[in-house]
Amino acid sequence: MAITLKEGDPAPQFTAKDQNGIEVSLKDYAGKKVVLYFYPADDTPGCTAQACNLRDNFSALKAQGYEILGVSPDDVESHSKFKNKYQLPFALLSDPDRTIIDAYGVWGEKNMYGRKYEGLHRTTFVIDASGMIEKILKKPKTKEHAEEILK
Repeated sequence: MAITLKEGDPAPQFTAKDQNGIEVSLKDYAGKKVVLYFYPADDTPGCTAQACNLRDNFSALKAQGYEILGVSPDDVESHSKFKNKYQLPFALLSDPDRTIIDAYGVWGEKNMYGRKYEGLHRTTFVIDASGMIEKILKKPKTKEHAEEILK
C-alpha cells in the first residue's frame, strides 16, 4: 500500500457519482468535517459490519459535525442496492477507475492465506473543515469504526 498522504496534508480533491448517479465533489463539503472511508466491496461481511456501525452511530457522528462518504470500486447500481438494503444514511461513491482510490494511495498488494493480490486497503481519512487531513485510520475495526473516529 502506498499511502503517501500524512496527517496535516491537504485532502486530494475529487468528484465521483454517488449511489443515485449524482456527482459529488469534496469541495461540496467545504467548511464541514468529512469522514472519507474506503472499503473493498459492497455487501461483504466486513464492509457491511463497517457500514452498519457507521449507520448505527450516525447521529453521534453528525452531532460532532461529521459528514460521511464511503468509497469503493463498485458501480453505482451496486452502491444503490447496498445503501437501500442496509438503510445507510450517507452517500456511497463509485470509483471503478480508481481515481480517488489512487489519489489517496489505498490500493496495493494484499495477502490472504498466503496468496498475494492487488486490492483496496480498508482506510479512513478524517478531513477537517479547512480540507486538511486530520486523522488517518489504517485498518479500522469494522465493528467499532465510529468509536475510533470519535476518539
